Amino acid sequence: MSAPRVLVAGLGGGGGKTLVSVGLTAAWRSQGREVAPFKKGPDYIDAAWLTQAAGRSCRNLDLFLMSRDTVVRSFLRGAADADVSVVEGNRGLYDGVDAKGTFSSAELAKLLRIPVVLVVDCVKTTRTVAAMVLGCQRLDSAVDIRGVVLNRVSGSRHESVLRDAVESACGVRVVGALPKLQATPFPERHLGLVPPDEHAAVTDAVHEVARAVAGHLDLDALWAVASAAPTVGVPISTEAPGGRPPENPVEVARVGVFRDAAFQFYYPENLEGLEREGAHLVYVSPLADAELPEVDALYVGGGFPETLAARLTDNASFRESVRRAVAEGLPVYAECGGAVYLGKELSMEGGTYPMAAALPVVFGMGEHPRGHGYTVLETVAPNPFYRMGDRIRGHEFHYTFAGPVAAEDVTFAFRVHRGYGFDGRRDGVCHRNVLASYTHVHALGVERWAPALVRAAVEHRSGRPGTATLEPAHAAGGSSS
Repeated sequence: MSAPRVLVAGLGGGGGKTLVSVGLTAAWRSQGREVAPFKKGPDYIDAAWLTQAAGRSCRNLDLFLMSRDTVVRSFLRGAADADVSVVEGNRGLYDGVDAKGTFSSAELAKLLRIPVVLVVDCVKTTRTVAAMVLGCQRLDSAVDIRGVVLNRVSGSRHESVLRDAVESACGVRVVGALPKLQATPFPERHLGLVPPDEHAAVTDAVHEVARAVAGHLDLDALWAVASAAPTVGVPISTEAPGGRPPENPVEVARVGVFRDAAFQFYYPENLEGLEREGAHLVYVSPLADAELPEVDALYVGGGFPETLAARLTDNASFRESVRRAVAEGLPVYAECGGAVYLGKELSMEGGTYPMAAALPVVFGMGEHPRGHGYTVLETVAPNPFYRMGDRIRGHEFHYTFAGPVAAEDVTFAFRVHRGYGFDGRRDGVCHRNVLASYTHVHALGVERWAPALVRAAVEHRSGRPGTATLEPAHAAGGSSS
């Protein structure tokens, strides 16, 4: 593959990568180009904004969660029908899990042979910007830095000095300079940007950043950078889990999926993986629906139940329907905010909000993250979805925490080798046919996940738990390690 592509990187978090990535994606789309958006790392919120800008699903590329071949195949599939691909990096260009920058945006850029455009926050600095760019060039010459965007410049004189310094010292073109915006179109809170589902004017925000990018960046120069990308080799194994579902799959079960402003965190590949296994997805809203519809299993992703706790509590009929379904044996897979919703109650800011009471767990809300980063789990107890000994890679980011849990009420499916989970040692509360974990998983990294959830749904539908079997090709899929 040699289609145009560019990776928008930065020197750290909060430097303007999302603004440039979203604005560039929307600006190119307004020119009639089909843009395939990608987000490096596990982030859901930036990916949601890129989805809005592109008008198609943003896909995450993560070298910790997935194998290198899987990342390449996922990228090639996602970019196949597009005119150009925009990949937003995460954190700083070379930031990874260790001092070597393992799994960093730079490593992704080298793997996919993507030209890099570096966004630099220029507040209260001039020639030092050139030193930072030069450092990024020299640290790893295999990283192809083709352009620089100056962000938050304070005027034409400031911009002129910055351009001269960078281009003369670094030999790389400055492809644009963004002024300080009077008001940010993407407000932030404790977990990063406010998601599109909770933003008051999503379309206006995307159009605003598109206008800023089109007005202050050289789109032709950026297109030339993207078009200079060399060919990417296709891995030997091109058939892999994570392909899009068949157009007319045979329905084997109905899987409910919570999806509204409170529950937003789903990777497209997770939903596609369930459909590929024969699941018909039934989207439901704990905020708006009167009760849980008839489904054979339930997938409750993460989100922000804490910001909408009062509304979730007020919908008592829906909470009761979930509690009743769990008591009757409905298989449920829940992640992070989904686990909180299944608990007895959420206490925060001096108030207590009853939740579904499907799990005998009380949750609280702290001022600082309780868990933040990649996780590695080992399956150590029987549960509806994973085999004993399975090792699972995922990520967590939560301010909520669980109170003490009585040993006779629940078991924990996972031992935590990296991360925090529920208490620094354990994750994955099991109660009846529920597995509720603080870890988010990606279906391309944990290949067993989608087949296992659909299998549990089929077993529940048949009324004979434990009797359903998978096709051999699916049964062979394992979790990442």
